[in-house]
Order: sequence, then C-alpha cells, then structure tokens
Amino acid sequence: MPKVLTAAQVEQFRTLGYVCPIRVMSEDEAGALRAKMEAFEAANGTLKGDMRHKSHLLFTWLADLIHHPVIVGAMEDLYGPDILCWSSTFFVKEPRTTSFVSWHQDSTYWGLNRPDVATAWVALSESTRDNGAMEVIPGTHLLSQIPHKDTFSKDNMLSRGQEIAVEVDAGKAVMLELKPGEMSLHHVLLVHGSAPNPSPRRRIGFAARYIPTSVRQEAGERDSATLVAGADTFGNFEHEPRPAADLEPAFVALHRDIAERNARILYRGTSVKDFNQGTGPR
Repeated sequence: MPKVLTAAQVEQFRTLGYVCPIRVMSEDEAGALRAKMEAFEAANGTLKGDMRHKSHLLFTWLADLIHHPVIVGAMEDLYGPDILCWSSTFFVKEPRTTSFVSWHQDSTYWGLNRPDVATAWVALSESTRDNGAMEVIPGTHLLSQIPHKDTFSKDNMLSRGQEIAVEVDAGKAVMLELKPGEMSLHHVLLVHGSAPNPSPRRRIGFAARYIPTSVRQEAGERDSATLVAGADTFGNFEHEPRPAADLEPAFVALHRDIAERNARILYRGTSVKDFNQGTGPR
C-alpha cells in the first residue's frame, strides 16, 4: 500500500511525469523555514553560489527537510523502500528580475545510469503564474533523452543555460502552482521550465532529487548521496553524514569538496569550472 501517494497519483506520475500539489507541511512551518533562510541572508548576504547546492549538508533544518516523512514516503511509493537523496538546490527568483529556466530535462548532464529519479520541489513561498512558477509538458518523460544545446545565458538559472534543441509545444504546458508548504514531484526526463518573476515577491523553492539505491553515477569516478530510507546494499554512492549544527567547519569543507567534484561531472566537455548562478546539477 502506498505510504503518501494515492494509487491514482502513482499512476499519474508514471503516465504524465508529475504530481502536484502535495501538502508536506503547514504554511506556518514553511514560513519558519523561510525565516531561517532569510535570517542567514540578513547576516551573511543572499544565499548564492555553491551554497545553494546541497545545502542540506550545511544547515540542520534542510537536513531535516530532505528526511521529511511525507517527501521520503512519496519517493518510496514511486521507487521502493531503499532511497537516497542525491542532491538538493535552492531555486530563488528575486522580485522583478529577468531570471528564467529554459525548457529542459534534468537528466541531460547528471551522469546517472538510468532515469529512475524524481525531484521534490518544495515551495517556501507562493509559486504562482505571477512570480514564475514551474511549467511542465505532460508525458514528455516517455520520450527518452532529447538533444539539448548550451547557451550559458546570464539570465538562465540552469548551470549551462541548457535548453532543448528542438521545438517545444508550449501550448501543452501545465502550470504547477504551489502554496507554501506544498510540493510538486516531477520525473527526471519531464520537459519543464519557468518564466521570469516580474512580481514584487520572492519565489523560493527547494528542490531535492531522490533515487533508488540501485542507480549509479557513470560520468564521474566518485559521487555521494544521503541515505534517507531503507538500506543501501549496492554501495554505488558514498554516504553523506548528517550535520548536527549549522555550518559546522567539517561540513563546510565536505560541502566544498562535493561541490567541486559535482562541477566536474556537470561541466564535463566544457571549459567552465564554476557553478553558474549557484543552481547546481541541473
């Protein structure tokens, strides 16, 4: 029996490639997480660069979030009892900015051996048509990998500014609007993107990507992930520890090493060495 998703939602993920919305926590709880993020920013400046990628290794409240029973239970419904959180990324669109996400598939440069990957996109603010919510093209996850081209556009929030190299029928798009504390789930091959945020409000999302433990990395010599459910009998990934306090020096150093290693995977075949706008493995 499913833990979180209904049988209909599991079937929708299989056939359409997404499920939305799913309530993870109350709006007040989501607001408390947003307050933690913005308290850090008030003291240290806007969260950017590598700090937006795998932030669950830096902050205990994000480590708790990737282990949230609603999120993990939904992943178990999709992929079975043994689950790793492979990565996480903040996607923050500031008010009245031109940042956007082009039509793309997440799988393009991730280097994983098969597309058994789902993203939980958790809203810490409203995510609406007005402030640049995600749009998806239902069913495109059944098309396998589509050719992409790199643009390295300064306004594109994706690491390489990658975009699908064939025409996308935007008339088929579905807008995934979310209230704070809700999440959407989408398949790694699903075509999706989002428009700029012309509104006066921040759009804050935290995306965590999950895989069954049988998946492996093929593009790099090493990779790491966090075990969030069951057991790992495959050993394809180094297991990441869980921080006991925010910004522990040992975890800051570990996070830096992992970010550099992941950049080599993500940017293989280019001369780029650093994350573009800090969005991590997109």
